Amino acid sequence: MKLVRYTADAARSLRRHGNMAARIRRAIGEYATDQAAHANNVRPLVGSSAKRLRVGDFRVIFEETETEILVTKIGPRGSVYD
Repeated sequence: MKLVRYTADAARSLRRHGNMAARIRRAIGEYATDQAAHANNVRPLVGSSAKRLRVGDFRVIFEETETEILVTKIGPRGSVYD
């Protein structure tokens, strides 16, 4: 299992979208435990080393190493890529 860390901006976004927070945390935790669990919902971002996880209408932007996942942005699909 990989360690999941959140940037301050991502944690603030998670608190702002409280109704989806549990679902987003669960999806990230499942992916950290077993990458095959959400393999069809994870895509690499073009021109970046970051990846995105789709959770309903929300997107989670993160960077992944061998031992950890660093979540950098969380938000609705239209505004998370700005």
